[in-house]
Amino acid sequence: MAQALTLARPYARAAFELAHAHGALAAWSAQLGFAAAVAADPRVAALGNDPRVKAEQLVALHLPPDVGAEQPFARFLGELAAHRRLALLPEIAVLFETLKREAESRLRVKVTSALALDAAQAGELKQALKRRYKREIDLDVRIDPALIGGVVIDTGAQVIDGSARGRLAQLAGALAH
Repeated sequence: MAQALTLARPYARAAFELAHAHGALAAWSAQLGFAAAVAADPRVAALGNDPRVKAEQLVALHLPPDVGAEQPFARFLGELAAHRRLALLPEIAVLFETLKREAESRLRVKVTSALALDAAQAGELKQALKRRYKREIDLDVRIDPALIGGVVIDTGAQVIDGSARGRLAQLAGALAH
């Protein structure tokens, strides 16, 4: 996985720069999502290693239906196919989304809660995080009853554990020392 991310990083950066230059971040995001879903299919992955399948055929397979063969995204896929790198599309898509959120001053925050958050609680949390990080917030809310109570907030760079399970673990650690 680490090697795939290392290989995917320059392609993601190139895709981002090209999309940003054309003002088409949202379109490229959708197109990369489609191509990544195709690349993630094991049947397609097997074709990528078959020497009888031409690069043009692989590009056509990964190309979204509304994108023409002469468009920049198709040429980008052509470069990936020429270097047998189409299997990296899922990693490229993830890295592209990260670059896109940074450019849009957006932060994706994973919130794990013991109970479901209602719309008002999610809104308050989103506003508090927006004030703290000075960025627009995209919440990814998950439910984990094992937390007992409270929430765990993961911004990718920082984790705030306000769960009962986390506090109990801290207490157990303090008692052990």
